[in-house]
Amino acid sequence: MPERYYCTYIVANKSRTLYIGVTGDLFCRVMQHRSGETEGFTAKYRCNRLVWFERYVSPDAAIAREKQLKGWGRAKKIALIERDNPTWEDLSEEWGKSFLTK
Repeated sequence: MPERYYCTYIVANKSRTLYIGVTGDLFCRVMQHRSGETEGFTAKYRCNRLVWFERYVSPDAAIAREKQLKGWGRAKKIALIERDNPTWEDLSEEWGKSFLTK
């Protein structure tokens, strides 16, 4: 049986409004943020660009990390993103495009 992963992630909009979440299916969750199909903060502020994520084997570890990040100040969150993604590139930009080119 394939190993399951859980992700803690940060999505942002072009103005760098941040949303932190946790999911068992990062691809599906990012697609939901992109489409705006789920009402709430991310749809209202158009936070649909994946700018940071970490994978965990344990859902409890992913949830604990989410809670930790939500307790941080904005400057610390930005420093975390910019450590791995200094240009705030959308890490999911190419996801699914291979299906559209045919």
